[in-house]
Amino acid sequence: QVQLVESGGGLVQAGGSLRLSCAASGSIGSINFMEWYRQAPGKQRELVAAITSGGSTNYEDSVKGRFTISRDNAKNTVHLQMSSLKPEDTAVYYCRMTIRNRYEYQYWGQGTQVTVSS
Repeated sequence: QVQLVESGGGLVQAGGSLRLSCAASGSIGSINFMEWYRQAPGKQRELVAAITSGGSTNYEDSVKGRFTISRDNAKNTVHLQMSSLKPEDTAVYYCRMTIRNRYEYQYWGQGTQVTVSS
């Protein structure tokens, strides 16, 4: 059984910063992709940032230069450092990990609310 637990969400003023974390626990062989998604009210869930096991990163255009994804493989953890936050960044943020044991599955965190006030 694998669980992903997120932390670090909250309320921040525009221009501020937040750091999200997501830790995986349970039966874990290896973790390939670690990703952050977000879903704003009335909108589809979208990929915000991704990092491979080798450390390659990819970002959604609107967050480039403001968000940084990183991972700690020893702790099975992924972080999302968010700076220069804007009201349009308000959403529930979810982490997702692609974890291999005998087979490879994708697991989701429970989500953490990020609210940016103007």
